[in-house]
Amino acid sequence: MKIRVLLASTAALALAACGDANDQAAQQNAESDLPAATDTAAPALDAGLPTTAQEFAAMQASSDAYEIEAGRLAQENATNQAVKDFGAMMVKDHTTSTAELETAAGQAEGVTVQKQMNAQHQSNLDALRNAGANFDRTYMDQQVRAHEQALAMLQNYARQGDSQPLKDFATKTASVVQGHLEQARQLQQQTQQQGQQTPQP
Repeated sequence: MKIRVLLASTAALALAACGDANDQAAQQNAESDLPAATDTAAPALDAGLPTTAQEFAAMQASSDAYEIEAGRLAQENATNQAVKDFGAMMVKDHTTSTAELETAAGQAEGVTVQKQMNAQHQSNLDALRNAGANFDRTYMDQQVRAHEQALAMLQNYARQGDSQPLKDFATKTASVVQGHLEQARQLQQQTQQQGQQTPQP
């Protein structure tokens, strides 16, 4: 009798273990069906939305610095003339943005502007420098993502910021960035189509 109970218990444990293995296999298969990440634009700019005047000034200055340097690279390395022209516009408009940011920060108490990129913007720039033949598409993919992030930051600070001069700056700059984003999306589609049409070696 004891032997039968022992055998029954052993069989039950074996079935349970098999069930667990099947569940794990099913979960792994489900995970393998998820789309793989295909972002060629380097790490996304997910530093979060700034909540203070100094945080906002630092993030905006970093965004401007990235856009200026990336725009210069686009002028040098892009093969599509429209992408080169977009890069030139980024250098011009974000140089203006930096000057206006400095003016607004000067009117805000205790806010300083340092023209340097944070780690995420620097990582994006490094990826762009190493893009090679995929430069145009990589640049425009980055530009769409960067302008989406910048627009969200500006709109949020314009609504909830703690410094009126910087809120005014954010409101004005958001409309410019919105225009940049619309153009970036159009050029992104063009560069994606060109990539699809390029014959494979």
